Amino acid sequence: MATHPPKLKTAITANERLQNLKNTFETKYGESPHFYACAPGRVNLIGEHIDYCGYSVLPMAIEPNILAAVSVNKSGTITLANTNPQYKDFTVSCSEDIAIDRENPKWHYYFLCGVKGIQEKCGIAHLAGMSCVVDGTIPPSSGLSSSSALVCCAGLVTMEANQKSLSKVALAEICAKSERYIGTEGGGMDQSISFLAERGTAKLIEFQPLRATDVKLPDGAVFVISNCCMEMNKAASSHFNIRVVECRIATKMLAQARGLDLSRFMKLVQVQMELKASLEEMLALVGEVLHPEPYSREEICKVLGVTSEQFSTELLSANTQHVKHFKLHQRAKHVYGEAARVLRFKSVCDSEPAESVQLLGDLMNQSHASCRDLYECSCPELDQLVDICLKSGAVGSRLTGAGWGGCAVSMVPDEKVESFLQAVSEAYYLPDPRRAAMEKQSLFVSKPAGGAAIFLDE
Repeated sequence: MATHPPKLKTAITANERLQNLKNTFETKYGESPHFYACAPGRVNLIGEHIDYCGYSVLPMAIEPNILAAVSVNKSGTITLANTNPQYKDFTVSCSEDIAIDRENPKWHYYFLCGVKGIQEKCGIAHLAGMSCVVDGTIPPSSGLSSSSALVCCAGLVTMEANQKSLSKVALAEICAKSERYIGTEGGGMDQSISFLAERGTAKLIEFQPLRATDVKLPDGAVFVISNCCMEMNKAASSHFNIRVVECRIATKMLAQARGLDLSRFMKLVQVQMELKASLEEMLALVGEVLHPEPYSREEICKVLGVTSEQFSTELLSANTQHVKHFKLHQRAKHVYGEAARVLRFKSVCDSEPAESVQLLGDLMNQSHASCRDLYECSCPELDQLVDICLKSGAVGSRLTGAGWGGCAVSMVPDEKVESFLQAVSEAYYLPDPRRAAMEKQSLFVSKPAGGAAIFLDE
């Protein structure tokens, strides 16, 4: 795999979307773009809410992406526009410190996360002026990584405009870190697959160090994405960060129970590594140490030997200060169980047994049950959609992405794809006028797409 994002010479006129974007850019700015950059969305096949705990995940990039047309200038400003009129124009001075308002997560702040990350990593004192028009085909707040793809696209744009050279791995790590400026404490899966994806293969993404391994998906089935049409913005709500915090506290409680130095442990994987235990042994430890009833702040402080003030400043994030009770047993049980399912999923793909499709479907179904019951990151609409997908011929179906809305991903045997799409349409989309209006971009077959790239007009 090439170490740096590709620069591809492309006949813009031969690509309708690029040509339309070029026309929009020229109408707005009175000049042609110097280059284009794209970053794909992704669907996570299995491994939900475990990347920020240090565990491997198994996503693939998808064709819907974020595309930007860019010109570089000496204006001293970065001007952003979007082809979607609901996203307003924004201009920021290159000479000012880039401020990101996490209380107000508008689209341009995600772009500025990517700009700021590259500026800080490369030590750029004076950013190049840029004019940009952004076009996105990833449904927002759908669990397909529209936000992270925008951050990644912005990071790639900023690197190119300022004549820097960074590897895919470096870009992924910078963009994962910089998205936290907007308040989302993610683990890096979305940015990693956006840069490290390759057409035709899913990837096992491992962390510390970051690396990606090809995973050949079995013949005989495809993955279908379906949107439940309930949106959830991670940065605008606290659900996501509450789960991050619960895993962090569970880590400390397990470390305390085994007499480990608490200051060294922030992620559940670190406790496993220190104890040299299997995932099955960690699940047993969770059952032994953490009670299923929710923990109060007072109980956690007492067990860990910390003050209420230390608890708030060292373990909670800005938007989780209000939380009073924490389900540590359930969250840790999901993480260790899901981490094991990821490894089994890859093992089935590698060994290609005759019943591969059914085995992978079973793992996806177990994953959804765990997300629903232990991690509590599903919602009634997603559960209904997953149930319809299974009744319509999928061998496995599960929520994908953060949850609380967004998409399900289903594994469907080749011979059932057409009847599956029709059955899901009739059972979930057509009875509801709002869903029916969204069906075209909400229900589609997805094949593994390539990663982020720069395009130059031939």
